[in-house]
Amino acid sequence: MSDLASQKCVPCEGGTRPLDDAAVKNYLTQLSGWEKVNQEIVKVFSFKNYYETMAFVNAVAFIAHQEDHHPDLEVSYKTCKVRFSTHAIGGLSENDFICAAKVNLLVSK
Repeated sequence: MSDLASQKCVPCEGGTRPLDDAAVKNYLTQLSGWEKVNQEIVKVFSFKNYYETMAFVNAVAFIAHQEDHHPDLEVSYKTCKVRFSTHAIGGLSENDFICAAKVNLLVSK
């Protein structure tokens, strides 16, 4: 298992280059279920009911607040699609993968 979840996000500044395709592929090998779609990484999480979905959403919000790195969320009754990208640099940064790893821990069995 990767140590991404134990890392802390660092602020990205303008002028920072997005990760190249090789780096993105390497990080994705460390994350179960995430895929690159355009300039984002995306995963759909499924739950038994609306209550579990909303509990997950609130936990993701807590992680985002702690890391100061915020995903786009699409919430429905039994699913939540989580999309990470680093808007400040127009692509993916290590922060996206750190947060994705932390989100994965919320539902690890």
